[in-house]
Amino acid sequence: MSRSLPVALLVLCIGLWLAASYGVRYGLMEDGQWVGLCTVPTAYWQCEVRALLGLGIHHQVLAWGGLGLALLAQLVAGRAGWWLAVLALVFAVPALVLYTASIAVFALVLAGLRLVREDKATRSL
Repeated sequence: MSRSLPVALLVLCIGLWLAASYGVRYGLMEDGQWVGLCTVPTAYWQCEVRALLGLGIHHQVLAWGGLGLALLAQLVAGRAGWWLAVLALVFAVPALVLYTASIAVFALVLAGLRLVREDKATRSL
């Protein structure tokens, strides 16, 4: 298998995850119809999701989770560190879109640096 195929799949998946995050932002969080519908919180399941997501945004759960995983990925060597960086991107991309860009930028950069870093074991090959 070509070395560029996993990278291309990762870029495609991150792009789709970014599009889904924007869909949540503009379709659920900022859409005016949900303000009126969610006056009774238990009326729709979307209102519950919107409320929980709002709490997560307020407490910056996605951004701090992504930053923690990106820092951990810098310390872990090999394939496990690479997968931790991918998981950090999974947290950092929606955090970047959902109003916590100040912290999510650092998580995104650290995870990206870990993804492109060459490990010592593969350098000797």
